[in-house]
Amino acid sequence: MSILDYFRKQEPASANLAKDRLKIVVAHERAQRQGPDYLPDLERDILQVLAKYVSVDADNVKVQLDKTDNQWAVLELNITLPDHQ
Repeated sequence: MSILDYFRKQEPASANLAKDRLKIVVAHERAQRQGPDYLPDLERDILQVLAKYVSVDADNVKVQLDKTDNQWAVLELNITLPDHQ
């Protein structure tokens, strides 16, 4: 160890870990953003229509668009309906 090593700033291991976690979060957000802009509006509209007939929590409605290739896209709608009593 030289005297110059003493004055160099050492990056703590927790900083590298935080940087890696941030990269994962940014990659996830970018993947979410690649979907069309209308998906949140579509999900909201579907929730409003469902509310006319049944009481559904917004957390129980998921709308997702999966691209199978350059020509096709699959719109997936998952709704967890309450038990009918």
